[in-house]
Amino acid sequence: MPLGLLLAGRVRGPHRGHDERGTTMTGVDPGRLDDQQLMKELETIHRTRHDTLLHGSNDALRTHNERMALLEGEYLRRHPRRPVLAGRTRDGARERGPAGAPSE
Repeated sequence: MPLGLLLAGRVRGPHRGHDERGTTMTGVDPGRLDDQQLMKELETIHRTRHDTLLHGSNDALRTHNERMALLEGEYLRRHPRRPVLAGRTRDGARERGPAGAPSE
């Protein structure tokens, strides 16, 4: 079943819950995905986030939140020492100053 259908909360009825393949309403357990599959799932969920927030039902948004947390948690578990850009830290943000402020 396509991830978009799962995340949009459009699948109802007896399909909810677990099946023998280790999938749930929100897809395969992230721990069972290889690195390439995990990245593809993360790219998809981040791409669909804005639309789900603006136009999805409360159930769809809750499902999206849960799935995103699982996928991101798995990514962080696999990459605890991922490179962090200086500009993406509190100190880096402070150096940039307030949003929209002219730079010197």
